[in-house]
Amino acid sequence: MTDINESQLLVEGAAALGLTLEPQTTATLLRLVDELEAANAQFNLTAIRDRPGMLRKHVLDSLSLQPFLRGARLADVGTGAGFPGLPLAILNPDRHFSLIEATGKKARFVTQTAERLGCGNAVAQFDTVMARALSSLADFVGYAGHLVAPQGRLLAMKGKRPDAEISALPKSFRVVAVHRLQLPGLDDERHLVELSPVRPPEAPANRSGRGASGHNREPS
Repeated sequence: MTDINESQLLVEGAAALGLTLEPQTTATLLRLVDELEAANAQFNLTAIRDRPGMLRKHVLDSLSLQPFLRGARLADVGTGAGFPGLPLAILNPDRHFSLIEATGKKARFVTQTAERLGCGNAVAQFDTVMARALSSLADFVGYAGHLVAPQGRLLAMKGKRPDAEISALPKSFRVVAVHRLQLPGLDDERHLVELSPVRPPEAPANRSGRGASGHNREPS
């Protein structure tokens, strides 16, 4: 299928849904499929592998929600590879979309793809992720660590200072601080554990100024 035919498929499919796609919007949606197709060959993000199927079963299927959206702040829970959130964010640049995904490789794909498409209103990683009395610190990192931006924070509200849990943290996160919280009218112990992702060491630059591998890493 040529680019013209793919554009026509999207434009006519959207029209059947009562939507009008501007040329720039159509082009960005096609770039989204480009990103999905390239990453899917490596990381198995979706069982749909043919481009017409991706256009119909991912993009147009996502756009079918458009008439039912309400408000300016929307959340896509279990977004997978970014559907329906990314196509809707492309169609609605004035709305803010939070795309929440439990699988790390898919969440990273969504974050990187949104950046590449210039889709700043779609966020799959957050500056602060918090939880109150949610299992152990290691489990919290396992559940939500991939949702934190590189400079972001995990905030874990605890009772007694969880030194044993801190010792069991994976090396991918570090403790920034443990804050003792004083609540008015209560003598119970309250602590806030502030965690931050540990950035992997940068590869040494070669003479060309690029990383030692000579190419950018893809999401894993």
